[in-house]
Amino acid sequence: MQNNTPSHAHTTQQDTEGTMRDLWSPADLQPASMFDLGDSLASSGLVSREQIESARRILRQTPQGELHNILLDMGADETVVMSNVAAGAGLDFVTPHSTDVDTDGLALLGIDYCRDRRILPLQTGGDRLLLATASALDIATLDEVRTLMGGAQIRHAIAGPSIINAILDAAKETAPDEVDMQALLADVAEDDVELLEDADEDEVDDGSSSPIVRYVNHIIQTAVREGASDIHIEPSESTLKVRLRIDGVLYETMNPPRKMLAAITSRIKILASLDIAERRLPQDGRIRLQVHGRPLDLRISTAPTPHGEKTVMRLLDNRSIQVPLHDLGFSADTLQAWREEIAKPHGIVLVTGPTGSGKTTTLYGSMQELDTQRLNVSTVEDPVEYQLRGITQMQTHERIGMTFGAALRTLLRQDPDVIMVGEIRDQETATTAIQAALTGHLVLSTLHTNDAPSSITRLINIGIEPFLVAGAVNAVLAQRLMRCVCAHCGEDHAVSEETAAILAGYGLTQSTLREGTGCDKCRQTGMSGRLGIYEMLQIDDTLRDRIAGNPSVNELRKHCCESGMKTLRQDAIEKMVEGRTTLSEVLRVTTE
Repeated sequence: MQNNTPSHAHTTQQDTEGTMRDLWSPADLQPASMFDLGDSLASSGLVSREQIESARRILRQTPQGELHNILLDMGADETVVMSNVAAGAGLDFVTPHSTDVDTDGLALLGIDYCRDRRILPLQTGGDRLLLATASALDIATLDEVRTLMGGAQIRHAIAGPSIINAILDAAKETAPDEVDMQALLADVAEDDVELLEDADEDEVDDGSSSPIVRYVNHIIQTAVREGASDIHIEPSESTLKVRLRIDGVLYETMNPPRKMLAAITSRIKILASLDIAERRLPQDGRIRLQVHGRPLDLRISTAPTPHGEKTVMRLLDNRSIQVPLHDLGFSADTLQAWREEIAKPHGIVLVTGPTGSGKTTTLYGSMQELDTQRLNVSTVEDPVEYQLRGITQMQTHERIGMTFGAALRTLLRQDPDVIMVGEIRDQETATTAIQAALTGHLVLSTLHTNDAPSSITRLINIGIEPFLVAGAVNAVLAQRLMRCVCAHCGEDHAVSEETAAILAGYGLTQSTLREGTGCDKCRQTGMSGRLGIYEMLQIDDTLRDRIAGNPSVNELRKHCCESGMKTLRQDAIEKMVEGRTTLSEVLRVTTE
């Protein structure tokens, strides 16, 4: 670790060692009238006066900002600026390396805590902690760290923010996956957790104590690292378990002590701005975080159970829906047909399937292929889970009368070209969507049905006249998500007699099929990642005539299959033959 204090504030090595033995206190800061960072930099010629004046103008508009941060954003040399900040405050300027980090201090504070506050605990060779920060004025953080460190003696130094972030990023990559619960709870008394059971609002601050903060962070970070879509925190009479839904399947990953339930739940409620005193009623909320350097939304749901509140967190990552259509698993002919449908100027195009089958991802991927510069694209969603650029998004609010139907009618007065309706749930929404399609708009929406033909009969059963359904609906895409064979441990295996008999029923004579043997990359399951399987129903004139006659779902499905519609099972089997999934996964996800 190098000490780079400028020459005008240089001290001898003996003086530096002497100051290292002293505790820093706020009184060590020089009054602002005795030191002006801008004047110091300008007079030394290190930063131009034009840059200084420009930064001061920006600072006057951002009262909570600091001049040195604005200068760094403007491209000023970090070492020059931060060393002057240190000199003006009477502090050391350090250039730490990863080997200088106090690992115990970093583990206690947490990497995310340090990154958020731009601080870095460093070794001093003694029993004191050297805390490098990117600000000389953040006294509150120093006091907070001192409290979290159990009143430890702390010496303050200044370091460049880019160096602090780089070291913390490197530490994040090498951080151990496992949490030593005994060490984590070593400085937390049992009473601190139990008080949350009957504590009032003033006492519940214990729920945000450092160990609980770190453990909740660890749960979320693990979920992000494993690619989980949901986190389940489930209490029983004597145990507490954390399960992650990965590739559509729940895996038990952690078993924290049962006594931590109240503190963990309170911490999550505080983050989601929920009522921490209400334990008898379900609550819903939302948390916005930055995890591993990227924004992440968590949809929170709590539900009372006989053994305490169960919490489920759904992870909403913008990167998960920014997937091009050609990467979703479409076969070439289905993808071409789907692109033709979403390019039409009017009509209804439906995506159907159960919850968690990837309908939203398909719709968002479809809208990314639209020319939003030329078209007015709008959505009605409940809730708006992902923010999309160039698209007008509206969220429904049932309690104030902003239903899907009401929001859709509003959008029809906004000169739309393409409208995406999150879900057609009732006759009002269906009627308005049909009217929009028949009056020259393209409507994209979803339904919860098991296959494509069922969507047609569902609209009729909702209360829409068959001839209107026949005239408005252009296509229906049913889909599911299937787990893929692990790319790291997948191998071709000989087909057993039982498997060969099943394949023969589909006219297949495969001698080998690809399966995963299990490795660390796939948690020893042999499966990693998911892809879509699709059933594409395009409405032609013949089918429109059939629909207008109000057929039963069995009659409609038989006609669609005879007309060449590829079913979900058939698409899944094709992907199995390609080696992308397994027979057991095909049988698990699809039906005849």
